[in-house]
Amino acid sequence: MSILEDVLILKPVERLHLIDALLLSLDVPTKEVDIVWMKEVEKRVEAYNRGELNTTPSNEVFAKYKL
Repeated sequence: MSILEDVLILKPVERLHLIDALLLSLDVPTKEVDIVWMKEVEKRVEAYNRGELNTTPSNEVFAKYKL
């Protein structure tokens, strides 16, 4: 029996848990990725502070998605 065949006999919720665990296993942070994200965050904050970004108040976002 293959891994796929083994997985397909699981209940749907069990397959969802497996998918979640597999996806999380791919998201392994590295120092290089952290540095890239930090630079991006700084760039966005600076653009916001200069008034170069269009923003939406959180209450409008929450109302739109009824959160």
